[in-house]
Amino acid sequence: MVYSGYIFDLDDTLYCEHDYVKSGFWVVANELANYRSDMDISGIYQMLIAEWKRNGRGRVFDEVCRQLNIDIDVSHLVRLYRRHTPNISLYDDAQKLIFYLKEKGKKLGIITDGDSTMQWAKVKALHLEKLFDYIIVTGDLGEEHWKPSETPYRKMVEYLHLDFGDCVYIGDNPNKDFITARKLGMGTVRIVRDVGDHMQTRLSGEYEADDLIYSLTELIT
Repeated sequence: MVYSGYIFDLDDTLYCEHDYVKSGFWVVANELANYRSDMDISGIYQMLIAEWKRNGRGRVFDEVCRQLNIDIDVSHLVRLYRRHTPNISLYDDAQKLIFYLKEKGKKLGIITDGDSTMQWAKVKALHLEKLFDYIIVTGDLGEEHWKPSETPYRKMVEYLHLDFGDCVYIGDNPNKDFITARKLGMGTVRIVRDVGDHMQTRLSGEYEADDLIYSLTELIT
């Protein structure tokens, strides 16, 4: 189906979120190196990566500080992580699709969940403000309006001056990306990549997208 509006998720849809995590860990490793003159930054960075791979992101900083015997307010490290300037780039297929859609005169939007400071830092690092007609970071709206809330979807189509049926939502996370978009009458497409937190997730039909793709270039017709 041909759509007038293409609305995207951000993390693991347009760029690799693991690159953002690694970028933030490098900043935190630089800070922790100030407390351990016997260790270099890369060694601490590898400890952060190893702990993340073992147990996820939840308590990485707490655990690595314990291993290093560093007494520090972990909330300070969290602020450094959230406020750092990310070293990230668009996936090649995302860049190709975005420019193709712009050439076709399509309206483009982003709806992304998360801390406002973090998500806008990603948007700016990827230079997305000049490429998209409207960007919604749900952190600006309050957690009650994060996906799968209808609020960001309604705000997006209103701003783009389109009907729901004119739009498609493209994301990677079936836990929250598609169920509301489908209820509102939008098309839905799930991108499954080689790397990502949700690439193995499979849910019941109402949570999954209408179509499944493995590269955004599959949407170039």
